[in-house]
Amino acid sequence: MPSRDFKRTDRVGAELRRELGTLVHAAVRDHGLPSCSVSDVEVTRDLDWATVWVTALLPEQSRETVKALNELAVEFRRSLSRQMRLRRVPELRFKYDDSVDKGERIEHLLRKDREVDGT
Repeated sequence: MPSRDFKRTDRVGAELRRELGTLVHAAVRDHGLPSCSVSDVEVTRDLDWATVWVTALLPEQSRETVKALNELAVEFRRSLSRQMRLRRVPELRFKYDDSVDKGERIEHLLRKDREVDGT
């Protein structure tokens, strides 16, 4: 029997990320939400919950964006159930991914440090 290099949760998460990326993009356009994109999806082992990590173009609007996406989660889930071949689509929980913001802040501090040193 061949060994599996990755888990089912990883495959489901990758498929959800692709499908939700399209759905979130359409929701931003249709509902006038602040611009955002899906950065990652983490699925629990029992496939009951999926945490969807999103990044916003304007970080100060992240709270508003995540709140709106959580309100649309039921619609997203219904749409996913029609598109994907899963017995049960996980419930969606949207959270803001601040790793990009932290990376930009670190880069800014490093640039500032170089300017002080004169290099």
